[in-house]
Amino acid sequence: MAVETLYRSTGDVETTFVDRKLCDAHDAMLELAESVMSMLMNQIPCLSEKQAEDVGIFMSKNRTAFASAFKNNPSALDELKKAEATE
Repeated sequence: MAVETLYRSTGDVETTFVDRKLCDAHDAMLELAESVMSMLMNQIPCLSEKQAEDVGIFMSKNRTAFASAFKNNPSALDELKKAEATE
């Protein structure tokens, strides 16, 4: 019988990982999403919690494209549009 080590983020207990680095990256993404969600709900009161959560997760999953766009490269967001079109 083999023993397998599984990693789980406390922010997402349903998802397990066999690689600690992937789990840590997922946990960092969730922490960033939570921060974005909190900021959005604070600044835009009419935004629902679900909408803020969806936007936070989307932005944190695509943080490289957003970081590039915020650094004076708005065309970086075109890649997100292309990825969405192929799905």
